[in-house]
Amino acid sequence: MAANGVVRQMQKPRDSVYKRYIPSCTNRHEPGCCAYWFVFSANRLLVSTDGGTPGIPFAPSLLEWRIEPVRTQYLGTFEDHPCYSAELPPDAASPAGMQFSDIRGLYGAIDEDLFYLVGRAVQIMAWDQTHQFCGRCGAPMDRMTEEHAKVCPSCGLICYPRISPAVITAILRDGKILLAHAKHFKGNMFSLIAGFVEPGETLEDCVRREIMEEVGLKVSNIRYFGSQQWPFPNSLMIGFVADYESGEIRVDGAEIVEAGWFTADHLPVLPEEISIARKIINWYAEEYSTSRVNARP
Repeated sequence: MAANGVVRQMQKPRDSVYKRYIPSCTNRHEPGCCAYWFVFSANRLLVSTDGGTPGIPFAPSLLEWRIEPVRTQYLGTFEDHPCYSAELPPDAASPAGMQFSDIRGLYGAIDEDLFYLVGRAVQIMAWDQTHQFCGRCGAPMDRMTEEHAKVCPSCGLICYPRISPAVITAILRDGKILLAHAKHFKGNMFSLIAGFVEPGETLEDCVRREIMEEVGLKVSNIRYFGSQQWPFPNSLMIGFVADYESGEIRVDGAEIVEAGWFTADHLPVLPEEISIARKIINWYAEEYSTSRVNARP
C-alpha cells in the first residue's frame, strides 16, 4: 500500500463479456439456427453431462429434447449464436444426458462468459415470471420489443428487471482486516460486512451505515474495489476497502454474531472463490502477507 493510503492495485479487471456477447431483445436470426438454451427449473440450471463436463444445451429448439417451457426470453447472441432463457415447472424432469445443477456449483466448471450469461438469464427469467401482471392496476403486461421492459396497456406503468445494489467492504486497521460471522452463515465461515443500499443513500453512505449498524465502527478513506453481478436472486455487489477510524467492535446480534481483527497470515474459514468477498480478502492476503510486507522498501 502506498504511503498516502491509496491502494496500488485493486481487482484486476476481467475481459468484458461484450467481446463475445451482444445483448438484444429481438431475434433476427434465421429459423433453425443453433442457440444456447439457459433452462431453469426452481432456479436450477439444466446442463448437458455428456463427456463428464457440464455444458449449456445447444440446439435450434428445445423440442429436440421434448422440452416444453412455460415461457422463453431472448437474450441476444453469444459468438453470433442466439441465446434464450427458459422457465420450466419446478417439478420438471431432466432429459437423458442432462441434469439440473445448482448455479453456484458451475463456477469454474463452464466458460466464464457463459457463467456470466447464466446470471443474466436467471434474472431475466425470474423478472418475466413475476411481472405477468401490472403491479398498479392488475392488467396483463405487454413485453416491449426495444428493451427488456414490460408496459401495462391499461395504465402505462413500465417495469424493468430488478437489480438490488449492495455494498461489501473490507475494513483495515494496522495491517489487519475485520471479518465477521453472520447468523445465516454455514459452519464457522467469516466474511466482510455487507448490506443493501437503501433509498436516498449514496454507496459510501451505505458503507458507513452498514458498518456502524452491524459492528459499531466508524470508517474513513472509502475506495472502490470492484463489482460483481450476484444473481441470488438479483443483486449487484459493489466492493470497497475502507480504513478503521474509531470505535470498538460491537456486533448487533441480529445479523452479525461474531467479529474480529485478523492478520493476512492467520485467516479463518472464508467464503467460496466465486464471491467478490473472497476476491477482496484474497487481495488483502496477498498485499499484507508477512513476506510481502517484509519485502517492501
